Amino acid sequence: MNWSVRCLLACWLPLAAHAAAIEPGKDPVPSVMWAFYHKQMLGDAPFVFDERVKLLTPPFAEDARQVPLEIDARAFKGEVVKILAWAELNPLPKIVDFQPLDRVLPWLSIRIRIEQATPLRAAVLTRDGLWHVGSTLIDAAGGGCTAPSVVRTQPGWEEHIGEVIGGRYPRGEFSRLRLQVAHPMDNGMVGGIPEFFINHAELRDHNDQLLARLELFPAVSENPNLAFDIEGAGQTRLSLRDNSGNQFDAAIP
Repeated sequence: MNWSVRCLLACWLPLAAHAAAIEPGKDPVPSVMWAFYHKQMLGDAPFVFDERVKLLTPPFAEDARQVPLEIDARAFKGEVVKILAWAELNPLPKIVDFQPLDRVLPWLSIRIRIEQATPLRAAVLTRDGLWHVGSTLIDAAGGGCTAPSVVRTQPGWEEHIGEVIGGRYPRGEFSRLRLQVAHPMDNGMVGGIPEFFINHAELRDHNDQLLARLELFPAVSENPNLAFDIEGAGQTRLSLRDNSGNQFDAAIP
């Protein structure tokens, strides 16, 4: 094979591989469960697999009870109605329903539980009614959903439920809000311990204007970690409610 042919092949093969990776309509992480979740989560609505919806997570969950997940849909800034995320092979697959409003970018960081190796999905609904689905795979040793809560082993944990720690960190035209909420987030899969988890959160500004709304599900890790990107300055307030009716509020300067 002469030099020119080798050069052409060297240039063509990576392009061919990239074209295959983004083939329209093809599931980037083939899963036998996709058709089920398309109906279950999206109601069989129109969708596209879209690489502009990015899911960032470690390739292997070293601690399956605390797996960092970053959902980045900033490519659709100003067009996002809601973002749904789920882990397809979790016994409790739903993770979050995130609705960013004015001044909150369509970006979310959260920690989740993983029971086994699974596809992760984030579906972004835009104003035109189309769902844009981002996907990734994560490997895991397993057991993250059925492991006992570490929070419950700590003396006096009940006295700290709902406490929020965190802060705002400037990043140019926006600031990143990082928060941790003290809560066991019991998912009902450990014997003798019923479901007890934060299921609703609202982010508001100093004028009480709603900035974002979240519905959380038992796949979220205990002591939930949340991060948002917010445009503009001023105090922010996080309001939380769990499935037992407890309500918590925290102001973040």
